[in-house]
Formats: sequence, C-alpha cells, structure tokens
Amino acid sequence: MEPQSWPEPDPVVARAVRAKNYGRQVPLPVAVRDRLGELFPDEEFAQAFGATGPAGWSPGRLALVTVFQMAENLTDRQAAEAVRDRLSWAYALGLELTDTGFDFTVLSQFRTWVVEHHLEEKVLDLLLKRLTEQGLVAAGGKQRTDSTYIVSAVRDLMGLVGR
Repeated sequence: MEPQSWPEPDPVVARAVRAKNYGRQVPLPVAVRDRLGELFPDEEFAQAFGATGPAGWSPGRLALVTVFQMAENLTDRQAAEAVRDRLSWAYALGLELTDTGFDFTVLSQFRTWVVEHHLEEKVLDLLLKRLTEQGLVAAGGKQRTDSTYIVSAVRDLMGLVGR
C-alpha cells in the first residue's frame, strides 16, 4: 500500500452539499470533514499492509466509514449504500460524484483485518486525539472504556458547526 493523503472534496460535490444545506445545519459527515479534516491518515495503518497486492479502498477512509456507520447505527450494506448515495458521505471521504463505492462485504473484511493486526484501538485513539485537540472532549480526568462518550462528541460536532 502506498499511503496517500485524501483528496479535497470534489468541487461538484462540495457545491451540491452547500446548496442542499444552505441555511441549515450541515450533516455530520460534512461537519466532521470541515472541522477535523483527514481524520485517519493512511500512514497510521501502513504497518499492516503489504507492499504488493491489489489496490483497495484506503484504510483511513474505511475507518471513517465505520465511524459514520456506528454513529448512524447502519448495517454494512446500508453504510456501503450511503457511500454510493449520500453527498455528505462523498464530501467527507473526498470522493468524486461518479465514485461507485465498494461492496458491503469490504467492511467486515476491514474489521477482521483491523483485529488481525491488533489495530482495534487505533481508530478510537486517533479520533480521541483529534477531538481533544478541538476541545470537544477534555484531556485527563476519569477515563472510560465505553466509546459512547466518543460517539456523543462526534455527534456534538453537529451543534458546534452550526454556531
């Protein structure tokens, strides 16, 4: 795998997202991309990828899809469909309007890959670090093992972006 930075949101997608949400609060995926940028850089996952093999979806992008999937309580099939159909997800993932997405089975394969390479906490740690940097969660204090508080902080982005 050759780690690459995510492209900026496609200008066509960005214009459509702005037009559809004019005067309204933007959807969570748009708020996440605008506020947090490239949340899960591929470099953070490069250790677990071989140098050869077929090109696949960016592990950083798949990690972000799983975060949105959890935040919206979607099945793998629904999350893969959201990547194809929702402008807000295309915007957050830096996809072109014509991107066809991926088969829903990729998400379960990705989760298996994460476990096999002992990266279970990587996504949560990266998310927690960025949320702390943005002041959305406080550093220190009582630590919790339940990710509900992290998901709540991501959802709180919705309220902060509209202000």
